[in-house]
Amino acid sequence: MLSLLLASFGTGAAADDAAQIERGRYLVQIAGCGDCHTPGHFLGQPDMDRFLGGSDVGFEVPGVGVVYGPNLTPDTATGLGGWSADEIVAAIRTRARPDGRGLVPVMPWPNLGTLTDGDAYAIAAYLQSLDPVSNKVPGPIPEGEAAPSFVMRVIPPAG
Repeated sequence: MLSLLLASFGTGAAADDAAQIERGRYLVQIAGCGDCHTPGHFLGQPDMDRFLGGSDVGFEVPGVGVVYGPNLTPDTATGLGGWSADEIVAAIRTRARPDGRGLVPVMPWPNLGTLTDGDAYAIAAYLQSLDPVSNKVPGPIPEGEAAPSFVMRVIPPAG
């Protein structure tokens, strides 16, 4: 009887984990995370085998330089593999990266900062569940230095 009870707890936890990961997948999709974090997206041919593996097109941001959407997969060398769920949630909400560097203004963190705890941790769980993609994106490239690939310019309004 005890083994049946313990087995049911394991099944419930796995179902809860699967539901959380599915919620995270849904949120990543509707937030458009793949747009800035998937190779080929901005060139009209997203490489879905490397979904969320980091962009190959940079953003030129005045006062910052050129930045590339980083690899969000759990690859330890080039992605978020060394980040905890708490660190991923902090980056989503506050721009705070574990290395002290802030996320750039292109990242819609003010909107993402309003996520519930459940939704923010669902995104973290989903990102941690992905297959790792080894893809080191360039940058950041300081202002005035040449970028190694296509770049989109973020131009602030005049005035």
